[in-house]
Amino acid sequence: MSEGSALQGLVLCLCGPTATGKTDRALALAGRFPLDLVSVDSAMVYRGLDIGSGKPSSTLRTRVPHALVDVCDPREPFSAGMFVTAATAAIAASHAAGRVPLLVGGTHLYFRALVQGLADLPDADPVLRAGIEAEASRRGWPALHAELARVDPVTATRITRHDRQRIQRALEVFRLTGQPLSAQQQRVPPAPGLSFLQLALEPADRGRLHAAIEARFNAMMRAGFLAEVAALRELPGMSLACPSMRSVGYRQLWQHLDGDFGLEEACRQAVVATRRLAKRQLTWLRGEAAHLRLDSQAPDLDHQLAALVERALQRGAKSGVSR
Repeated sequence: MSEGSALQGLVLCLCGPTATGKTDRALALAGRFPLDLVSVDSAMVYRGLDIGSGKPSSTLRTRVPHALVDVCDPREPFSAGMFVTAATAAIAASHAAGRVPLLVGGTHLYFRALVQGLADLPDADPVLRAGIEAEASRRGWPALHAELARVDPVTATRITRHDRQRIQRALEVFRLTGQPLSAQQQRVPPAPGLSFLQLALEPADRGRLHAAIEARFNAMMRAGFLAEVAALRELPGMSLACPSMRSVGYRQLWQHLDGDFGLEEACRQAVVATRRLAKRQLTWLRGEAAHLRLDSQAPDLDHQLAALVERALQRGAKSGVSR
C-alpha cells in the first residue's frame, strides 16, 4: 500500500475522560495539520446543549468546522447507530477532500461502535418499549435493573440501576429474541479499509482531574448554564425523560428547577455525577488495548500529540489499528 492510499484510510481518534482538554488539543492539532474535526460527544450532537456540554462557540466552529455538532433536536434520540452513519459520512468527506479526519470526544460507546462495528440487533419495538416504560413507572428502574441482572447479568454489571435508556434496550432485546444482549456480540464493521490511530488522554493525578471537573462546572454556571437548562425546559414536548437530559449537569439542574432540591445541592450532585462519568470513562479505556495512552497532565503533551500525528501522516499510519 502506498503512503497516499494509507493516508486515504487514516482516521485519528482522540479520546479520554471529561475535563482532560481534548477539544483544545484537537483545535491546536487542526491548526497545524490538514485535519477535519469530528465530534464524538453524545451531548454536543444536540442543539441547545451548549454551555453544559462544553461545546465550542459558534464563532470558533465557523473558523474550525466540527462535524456532528448540533445535528439533533434535544427532544429526539440519537443512537450509536446514528452516530456511525453520520461519522462514516464525515470521514468519507474528509478523505475525499484529501484531508484526514480527527475524531475527538469522550463518548466511548460511539468510538467502539465505529471501530468495532455495530451488533446485529433487532430494531426498536415501540409497543414493547411503551410496556417497559409503564413497568418502570410502577416498579422503578432499579427493579427493572434487578430483572435484567437475572436474565443478563453481564450487561447488568455494565450499567447503573438508573440508566433507563440502556436498561430498557437490554430488556427489549431479551424479550424480542429470548437471548441476552451480551450474547449477541456478532459485529459487522461499518466501513472497511479504514486505519485507526487511537490516542487516549489519561490523567496521572486523579485529584487534579477532580479539581478540574469542579472548576469547569463552576465556570459553566458563571456562563449561564442554569438559564440554558431553563430555556430547554420551555421547549414544547421537552421533558426530563428525553435522552438529551441524561447528560450530566443538565439532569441535576432540571431537578433543581423542578424544586427537588436547592441550587447548591444540584451543583454538588452535578460535580459528583461528572466525577463518576470520568471514572467510567477511565474504566472503559483500561479495557481498550489498542489505544496509545498519554498523560493528559504532562507538560509536553502538545509536543507529544503533534509528533504522533506528524509521524502518522508521514508513515501512512503504520501504527494505526487496521481492519
